[in-house]
Amino acid sequence: MPNNSCSRILVTGANGQLGQCLKDVLASSSLFASRQDLDITSQEEVLRYFKNHKPSLCINTAAYTQVDLAEEESDQAYLINAEALKNLCLACNELNITLVHISTDYVFDGKKDEAYSEDDLVGPLGIYGKSKLAGEEIVQSMANSYLIMRTSWVYSEYGKNFVKTMLRLANQKDEISVVHDQWGNPTYAKDLALALKKISEKNLEGIKELYHYSHDGKISWAQFAEEIFRQKGLKTKVRPIETKDFPSNTPRPSNSSFSKDKIKSDFGIKIPDWKEGLSRCLECL
Repeated sequence: MPNNSCSRILVTGANGQLGQCLKDVLASSSLFASRQDLDITSQEEVLRYFKNHKPSLCINTAAYTQVDLAEEESDQAYLINAEALKNLCLACNELNITLVHISTDYVFDGKKDEAYSEDDLVGPLGIYGKSKLAGEEIVQSMANSYLIMRTSWVYSEYGKNFVKTMLRLANQKDEISVVHDQWGNPTYAKDLALALKKISEKNLEGIKELYHYSHDGKISWAQFAEEIFRQKGLKTKVRPIETKDFPSNTPRPSNSSFSKDKIKSDFGIKIPDWKEGLSRCLECL
């Protein structure tokens, strides 16, 4: 496949965790648009921005990600996670470029014991997952060329995330309650950014594919917290609790671990072990 490493990539949602990690790894010629730079919910603004800047690829990391609040703000969740995708699809089709769209493990109901493949049936439990699935369906039905990348349990040195929350709480408490009956794969956003960089260097013209990316290793949130404290040399104890005892009424998948065979095979992507990815992130904190 031709190498497009000198292409002008547009990253939407540039102030988010993945957006900032993409800033760290992509060429300086890339475009990074925050919500203030580009309102993806405005069709007129999106088309004007694309025509003015002429990107050769769009990576959409913009999303409404407040899982609990989405239950109350469903209109906003659907506007950003679904309806706005129509605007990006139209603009990408107009310029004849590929849309790379980031999605989530929350499109699954979590009832499967094994890792989820791209071919497994979806069944989101809450508004956040339903809005993200609606976005996937819009991309699949409208975009002439697309790559949907589902990921899970994203953390980084940027923004708000589980790793930073655990470290903050460890400075305040000797013991922290963490759920132990939700299973999945953590993802260091910098590693996902590097994978997207490698993929963007391929000829993606006309592609219509769905992929999973996360670190290797199926763990619980409680095990994740224990490893964070172990690697940082903290004595904070983790008290495992069940989901029903956690103060949230928002349904979450009990298992959202991913099979990554497809992305490994198609792009030669090497998937790090979750402990290795965590170690590299903690070095930046």
